[in-house]
Amino acid sequence: QVQLVESGGGLVQPGGSLRLSCAASGSIFSIYNMGWYRQAPGKQRELVARITSVGSTNYADSVKGRFTISRDNAKNTVYLQMNNLKPEDTAVYYCNMGLGSFSSWGQGTQVTVSS
Repeated sequence: QVQLVESGGGLVQPGGSLRLSCAASGSIFSIYNMGWYRQAPGKQRELVARITSVGSTNYADSVKGRFTISRDNAKNTVYLQMNNLKPEDTAVYYCNMGLGSFSSWGQGTQVTVSS
């Protein structure tokens, strides 16, 4: 069974940058679609960015131009580069791996944007 481990979260000032990583184990990573989602207390989990097995990407309107999702299949890792962070980006960020009806989630990493 697949395990996903996120890292790279933390506290950053508005306008700063963070790079999140999600490392997968126990799977053939390259065949899966990967995504980053985020959730704040009292709010629904929302899609931030997605990258398919063939490299196509899409982003939430709120992060377009600021965030970049990428993957390194040789390292079984997906990344989320977050630039020009805003307080409204504060959330727990979750990595997702999906293929058809299969979906697996990481434990999440906290991102806090505050001055």
